[in-house]
Amino acid sequence: MNFALDDDHRMLRDTARVFLEKEISLEPLLKNPKSTVADSGYGRNWEKIVELGWPGLVIPEEYGGSGMTPLDLVMIVQEMGRTVAPTPLLGTLAGAWALMKGGSEAQKQKYLPAIAAGETKTALAVSDADGSYEGPKSNAKASGSGDSVKINGTKSFVVDGGSADLLVVAAESGGRRGLYLVDAKQAGVEAKVLPWKDITREVANLTFKDAAAEQLVADDSTVWPWVRDRVIMTLAADSAGGLQRIIEMSTEYAKERVAFGKPIGAYQAIKHGLADSYGTSEAAGVGVLYAGWTLSDDNDEGPIAAAMAKAYTSDAYCAATHQSIQIFGAIGFTWEMKNHLYFKRARSNAELFGGAIAQRSRVLDLAVNRKAAA
Repeated sequence: MNFALDDDHRMLRDTARVFLEKEISLEPLLKNPKSTVADSGYGRNWEKIVELGWPGLVIPEEYGGSGMTPLDLVMIVQEMGRTVAPTPLLGTLAGAWALMKGGSEAQKQKYLPAIAAGETKTALAVSDADGSYEGPKSNAKASGSGDSVKINGTKSFVVDGGSADLLVVAAESGGRRGLYLVDAKQAGVEAKVLPWKDITREVANLTFKDAAAEQLVADDSTVWPWVRDRVIMTLAADSAGGLQRIIEMSTEYAKERVAFGKPIGAYQAIKHGLADSYGTSEAAGVGVLYAGWTLSDDNDEGPIAAAMAKAYTSDAYCAATHQSIQIFGAIGFTWEMKNHLYFKRARSNAELFGGAIAQRSRVLDLAVNRKAAA
């Protein structure tokens, strides 16, 4: 693989950066220590990215989308990570991927154009209360068949679950976990937005009481891994972008802040720490690009590359945001600085859809299975 970006990718990245830096403001979240995601401009920001066609980034052109590859998507998501942009895009991407991989042609024709147009926001409800994302068991149960499927139970930690119009729900039926489409606005669905520490992202718990559902796929054992790899790659790209920006912020401050007659960046404790962080940032960026490339090519390395990228960027981003607060000193701990927003986004990204330890365990399992099959 050639790790140098081509002109199209650079233009896509630069266009996204200009737009996000101009249109996304974090100031509403810095005015009040009691700010929540409701103060972040979630809805307004969604309207802005709809105008650019971002909800349809990964949806094929025949369904009204842009048909971008995962590598193309990395260009935009990294820039969103740089600005910790509060938008419900992650849930919509995840829901679209589930439909693309597991939906029938009729389901794709019915739902994907509305998602691509930004008229329908989606969310992927796969996690249970213990944080597990893997089947076959689920806290949500499906019963019935055909047009009479009902969902009962709960799903937890659903990203963008409170604002979604359409849910892709993992529910158990007959000892197998399948995926089901559920209208989020019906009476049988209750969403409780959590007091999530990362106030740039909406996370909710969902309760289903005889909620009408439409079966997407009866057994998600092949669909879910495909979707999961793309979701964790997206989180890794978001982390890589935030990592780049927090190092830039820390470096700029270290050049400006003077202590004992010289900038604090001149002291080895600061200088060497920033140099180490810069090295991890470069490695994180390469890892994300490789994951995006392998998934774009449906390469056998894709699942391993995505898990490795998620694990590495999670650790690197968390470490850099902690270091940033230390470099800024007392002011770095105050609410009106942006440091805490990056700090919380880093930890949110790290834990969603499996933390670094879980990702490394998956890498090991995939490597062992590959060796056994050889």
